[in-house]
Amino acid sequence: MAGQKTDQRDVYIGQRIAEQRRKASLTQRRVAQSFGMSAAQLQKYEKGTNRISAVHLDIFSRMIGVPMEYFFRGMPNGDEGQDGFAEDAQVPYAEGGLTGLADLVGRHINESFPDETRRDIAAAVHVLERRLRG
Repeated sequence: MAGQKTDQRDVYIGQRIAEQRRKASLTQRRVAQSFGMSAAQLQKYEKGTNRISAVHLDIFSRMIGVPMEYFFRGMPNGDEGQDGFAEDAQVPYAEGGLTGLADLVGRHINESFPDETRRDIAAAVHVLERRLRG
C-alpha cells in the first residue's frame, strides 16, 4: 500500500504467508495469479517489504484453508511500541464467553447512549429473555 511504512508486523505476516504457501505446496506464481498480481509482488508481501491488503490476505486464507486469525496470532507490536487503539487490553471473545460479551456491550451502552435509548434496549433484552425461556 503506497505511502505506508512497513514494520516487523508485515515481516511476521509475510513469513506466515510463505510458510503456509509452502505447506500447501503452492508456488508464488500460482498464488500471485489467483490475486491477479506478479510473483514478484507476492514475494514482497512474503518478505514484508510491502504490506498485504486485508482482501488479499482473506483470499489467501480461504485458498489454503487457514483462518485469517492465524496470520496475526503471536504477532509482535509495531515499531511504535503500542498495543493498539484499545484503552484496555483486548480479551479474545472465547475467554469471556457470552457473559463477558454481554458485560462489555452493557458497559458500552451505559457509557454511550442516552437514558431513553438504554430503556428501549433493556426492554428489548427482556423480550428476548422471555422468548428464550419459553
